Amino acid sequence: MPLSANVSDAPIAHKADGDDPYAWLQERDTDAVLDYLKAENRYQEAQTADQAGLRETLFEEIKGRILETDLSLPSPWGPYLYYTRTTAGDEYARHYRCPRPTDGSLHIDESQELLLLDPNVLAKGGFFSLGAFSVSPDHQRLAYSIDSSGEEVYTLFVKELSSGRVSELEFQDCDGSMTWANDSLTLFFGELDDTHRPHKLFRYRLDGTAAEEVFHEPDGRFFLHCYRSSSERQLLLSLGSKTTSEVWALDASLPHQAFTCLAPRVEDHEYDVDHGKLDGEWTWLIRTNRDGINFALYQAADTGVAPTEADWQNLIPHSDTVMIDGMSLNAEAMTLSLREGGLPIIEVYPRDLVPYRVQLPDAAYSLHVQNSLEFISDRIRLRYEALNRPAQIRQLILATGEQKVLKETPVLGPFDADAYVSQRLWATAPDGTQVPISFVVKREFLGKPTPLYLYGYGAYGESLDPWFSHARLSLLDRGMAFAIAHVRGGGELGEAWYRAGKQEHKHNTFSDFIACAEHLIANGFTTSSQLTISGGSAGGLLIGAVLNQRPELFGAAIAEVPFVDVLNTMLDPELPLTVTEYDEWGNPQEPDVYDRIKAYAPYENVTAQAYPATLVIAGYNDSRVQYWEAAKWVAKLRATKTDTNPLLLKTELGAGHGGMSGRYQGLRDVALEYAFVLKVLGIA
Repeated sequence: MPLSANVSDAPIAHKADGDDPYAWLQERDTDAVLDYLKAENRYQEAQTADQAGLRETLFEEIKGRILETDLSLPSPWGPYLYYTRTTAGDEYARHYRCPRPTDGSLHIDESQELLLLDPNVLAKGGFFSLGAFSVSPDHQRLAYSIDSSGEEVYTLFVKELSSGRVSELEFQDCDGSMTWANDSLTLFFGELDDTHRPHKLFRYRLDGTAAEEVFHEPDGRFFLHCYRSSSERQLLLSLGSKTTSEVWALDASLPHQAFTCLAPRVEDHEYDVDHGKLDGEWTWLIRTNRDGINFALYQAADTGVAPTEADWQNLIPHSDTVMIDGMSLNAEAMTLSLREGGLPIIEVYPRDLVPYRVQLPDAAYSLHVQNSLEFISDRIRLRYEALNRPAQIRQLILATGEQKVLKETPVLGPFDADAYVSQRLWATAPDGTQVPISFVVKREFLGKPTPLYLYGYGAYGESLDPWFSHARLSLLDRGMAFAIAHVRGGGELGEAWYRAGKQEHKHNTFSDFIACAEHLIANGFTTSSQLTISGGSAGGLLIGAVLNQRPELFGAAIAEVPFVDVLNTMLDPELPLTVTEYDEWGNPQEPDVYDRIKAYAPYENVTAQAYPATLVIAGYNDSRVQYWEAAKWVAKLRATKTDTNPLLLKTELGAGHGGMSGRYQGLRDVALEYAFVLKVLGIA
C-alpha cells in the first residue's frame, strides 16, 4: 500500500513574483534557501522514520555481500606492480606499489610495498574525490588532484615518492587533469572558466618555472582535454563539443614545443586519435565520422611530423550496421570497441594474424577494455559483467584469443548466478521502433507479475549496458525484478539511435520509456501499481517528463540530481555548462527550440493530477545540475498535485553530482532509496 503523507507538514516554498514562482530558491547560500532545504531534509527524515530499521537491515545486508578487505588486480608497469587495497571500515581504497617480480608473476611482496596515497587521511571525514592519479614516466613522482567539496574544482599536488614530500601547486580553478611529459618534470593541466568548462591548458615545470598557458579554447561549446597516446610517445590535446572535434599533437619528449593541429575543426566532424604500432610500424590511428555516422578508421604513417588529413588512409570502412565506438593499441595488436545489435563487441587485430571477435557467455552484458597494460605486452585486460554475473577481469592473449578470468568480484554469502534469469526483451514504440530492455529476476519469480524497478537514461549517446550490483540482490531476493530501458538518446544501438533521441527528436526518449513500461505490464512481468521508475541527471529529466505524461502508469519514482528545470537552465548562458549543452538540447533563444523544450520540460509541465510516491535527491555543490532544479520541481509538485502520496526531497548539503563520496556513505544512500521503494510497494 502506498504511504500517505501529511502534506500540511511539508515545507512551503513561498511563491515569488514573476513567471517562475520558485526562482528565489536559486539564491544560493542565503538563509532563506538553506533554511528551506534543511526543512525539506527534516521532513524527509520524519516521513521515513518508520523505515529506519529497514534501512539498517538493508545496509548491513548489502555490506555483508561485499568483501570489505580486498586487493585489486596488480597492474605491471616498468619495474613495479601498482594496485589498491581496501580495508574494512575505511571509506576509500589505498594506493600502493611494490617491485615487480622477475618471474613475470603478479605476486605482491608486502614487505617491499610503498604506500603511494591514502585518501582516508586526506578526506578528513569530509567529501573526497580523487581526480588525476598519475605516476611520472620515471616512476619517481606522483601527480594527483583532489576535489574536497563535490563542485569538481580540484587542487593539484605532486609527491616525491623517494622522500614522501608533498607539494601543493598554487593554481586555481583546475579541472583536475594532470598529464606528464616524458621528461618526468613537465606537467600539463587544465583550467576551468566561469561556466565550469575546461578552456585553457597550462604547462608547468617542477623546477619552479612559472606556469605557461599553451592553449586557450574560446568557443563556449568546446571542452579541452590532454592525454598520453597508447605509445606514450605523443601528447594529444582533444577539443570537443557534442558534435565537433579537433585534435592537436606534441612529441612527449619535446614538451617545450608547440602542439600541431592534425585536422582543423569542421562543424559536425568528430574524430579522435591514437598513436602506436600497426604491423610493427609506428602509426597514427584516426577514428572519424566523415564517411558516415557510425565512424570509419584511418591510419597515417609516422614520418616524424604530425600527419595532416591528406595523409589519412582508410583502414576499416564505415558500416551502416556496426559502430566503431573506440580503439586501443599496443605493440602486438589493435583492439576495436564496436556496437552491433545493441551489444558491445571487442574485435582484435593481432599483428600479422587474422582478426577475431571476443566470445562471451551471456545474451546481454557489459564489456570494455579495462587496461591495455604496458605498450609492450602480448595481453590486455577486459572487464565483463552481466545483470546476474559479478564483474570479471579477464585476461586476453592477443595472438590466440585465449581468455582467463584473473579476478571476479566476490559476492559473500549464498549466491548463485544461475538462480537469476537475465533476458533481453523488446518493446514496440509508437512509431514502430523496437526498443531493447535488459531484464533480470530471480528464477523462482519468473513468469508472474512482480514488483519491478525500471531504470532509464537516454542522453548524450551514452550506452547504459547491463551491470551487476551487490545492492540490487536485496531487491531481487525479495521478489522484485530489475530492468533497463535502452531508450533512444543513448548509444546502445549506435549513433543513429542517439540522434533519434536528441534535439527535435527528444520526445522519442520519453515515448520509448513509456513503451517499455507498457510492454512489461502487458506481458505479465509487473503491474502499474508495482512499477518503480528511476533515473539520474538527464535520466532524471526522463523520469520527470514521463511522470507528467503518464503518472498513472507507475507506483513509485526516484529522481537523482534530476535535470528537470531544463528550459530555465538552457535560457541562462551564464550557468555552468549551458552553452555546451546547446548541441544536445538546442538553444531556446530560438523560438521553435523554446517551444519544443517547453513542451516536455518537467518543471513547466507539472499539472493538477495524481502523481506516484516520489523521492528526489539533490547535491548542493552539484555544478552539473544545480540543486535548485530538484528543489523548485518538488515545490511546484507539492503545490499542484492532487494526491496524498509521499513527495520527499533530500539535498546532500556536502556533496555534488555523484552524491556522497565514501563507499559506506554510498551504501547508506542506496539503503534509503530501496527502503522507500519497498515500503511504498508494500514489500517491506
